[in-house]
Amino acid sequence: MEIEIGRVSHYYSHLHVAVLKLSETLLVGDLIHVLGHSTDFMQKVTSLQIDYHSVTGVNPGDEVALKVIEPVREQDVIYRVPAQEFEPSSSSVE
Repeated sequence: MEIEIGRVSHYYSHLHVAVLKLSETLLVGDLIHVLGHSTDFMQKVTSLQIDYHSVTGVNPGDEVALKVIEPVREQDVIYRVPAQEFEPSSSSVE
């Protein structure tokens, strides 16, 4: 079952980086689902930054920068996904 952990507060399209305002903890390695009006994808958290410094985890109330694999929009919701439910959204080319 997915758990809401925060929302997108800003998106830097030229960097593919989202700024998240969190209501729960988030760790590098967590699996997340980004869902909004026109956004819907899952990804693994590979890096987090606060004030341009890499961190391994963040706490509720923190604003953190996250590299994203697809464009996001302000107010998109971020959910933590249990590992057994994760299905990456990727198209395979054969």
